[in-house]
Amino acid sequence: MVTIVDYKSYEKEDGGMFHVLVVQGGLEAVKSKETGQIYFTAKTAQVSSTFDEATCKSLVGTQIPGIIKKIKVDPYEYTNTITGEITTYTERNVFVTEEEEILENNLEKERMVI
Repeated sequence: MVTIVDYKSYEKEDGGMFHVLVVQGGLEAVKSKETGQIYFTAKTAQVSSTFDEATCKSLVGTQIPGIIKKIKVDPYEYTNTITGEITTYTERNVFVTEEEEILENNLEKERMVI
């Protein structure tokens, strides 16, 4: 299950607005690569929507079946607005429905058999 924790509004090229829902997965324990210590985190992802801002606001707190999964993507740059530092990423988090996850797992199992 994921939870809608926020929404963000963006301006389209034509001047109109569109909104994305920010979804967050469950609590995960992760081991730090630098210190070796365990810390807790939760993956988040943004999902496009057709909702207006009022609807997005009313959906915060809603739980939806699915998971947040890290996938490989073409490299892209992100500029930290506070420090100005530019970082290149090759992965991003996406929301995956339970049905998609089951189908993907079954396909992977079939590939392993072949």
